[in-house]
Amino acid sequence: MYAQSAVASPPELTSSASELRIVLGQLVRRLRAENRMSISQATVLARLDRDGPATASNLAASERVRPQSMAQTIVELETGGLVSRTPDETDRRQILVDLTEQGRAMLADDRARRDGWLAQAIETQLAADEQELLAKAIALLGRIASN
Repeated sequence: MYAQSAVASPPELTSSASELRIVLGQLVRRLRAENRMSISQATVLARLDRDGPATASNLAASERVRPQSMAQTIVELETGGLVSRTPDETDRRQILVDLTEQGRAMLADDRARRDGWLAQAIETQLAADEQELLAKAIALLGRIASN
């Protein structure tokens, strides 16, 4: 599990951390609502886009899901024309899963939809000074996330 700090956090900090976790969860769920595919499908496409072709077992390990679940996700993506399977050039026993052009286009479309929704929400719901504050907060959240 996670190591706990030997020093207790002040109640205000613990409360802020809890509120941040809740708000981030709500934001993630709202962004997911903009997807045209399941979360498991979207994460596989994103991983293939980021890391390149991979075996089903490597994808399952990377996404921390059972190999059977990953196999089902790959079948769904392949049926939809979003991924293809080809033998590995260096080890013909291995089958690599990769994005098709249609898969790249769907991924780009989903990213654009989520980015568009978020940009519009920021523009319409936050004042200019709040937008500047949010930009600073993004950098801070990035530092926290990288630990």
